[in-house]
Amino acid sequence: MAFFSNQVVLITGAASGLGRQLALDLAREGAVIAAVDLKEEPLTRLAAELGGKRTAWGVADVTDAGAIRNAALELGGKLGAIDILIANAGIGRDNSALNFRAEDFNAQVQVNLLGVANSVAAVLPEMIERRRGHLVGISSLASYRGLPRMLGYCASKAGVTSLLEGLRVELKGSGIAVTTICPGWIKTALTANIPVPHLRIMEVTDAAARIVKAIEQRRAYYAFPSVMVRRLRLLKWLPAGISDWLTLRAMGRLNKR
Repeated sequence: MAFFSNQVVLITGAASGLGRQLALDLAREGAVIAAVDLKEEPLTRLAAELGGKRTAWGVADVTDAGAIRNAALELGGKLGAIDILIANAGIGRDNSALNFRAEDFNAQVQVNLLGVANSVAAVLPEMIERRRGHLVGISSLASYRGLPRMLGYCASKAGVTSLLEGLRVELKGSGIAVTTICPGWIKTALTANIPVPHLRIMEVTDAAARIVKAIEQRRAYYAFPSVMVRRLRLLKWLPAGISDWLTLRAMGRLNKR
């Protein structure tokens, strides 16, 4: 509890799924929660769940750089300077080459990638000035390679991983830590909208507990579960023909369900 005690944590996409569970877990660890999401009603429900914990919330769309910046400033004014950003907001859509829609692809890039960039831009200047802070971005194991029917999701998450990697290198010695989180598939509303080419879907409570620990350890990069990490790394390094065949085989099993 000592690590997170009185740390102000701004979480985007905080009202549901992984973001909600992270807010609940971190509040139990003594963190002060600054919750941001698209709609007021689920945020008020989250605040009620947090009970007497110190928290505040703001409605903002992460695709709007000005809106997320204003929300961060307002919440920081209420709670104190943001110590930790968890850029979690994300969407997923079934995005197939056989029915490719630019608007579906672009929407995922706007939320998943540009939303992270906007969230970082909203808090980083003050962190640099204070010479302390922690940027945490939720990427995905889907960033490891392109997967059929997940074109926008994979591309946007690969961008998140690269963005955070560049930030981490440039911010070395600044007092600001950067953590990239690459979870496998988690049982949330998001995964109901995209194909899931694997055998195990994690419970959100399990995923959140792992992420909280990785943040506490200030890890540069954390991917899980390990069995999926090994499989996807193998696909990445196999010859393209073999890798593609194995991927199509896995997706074929999915399509028959």
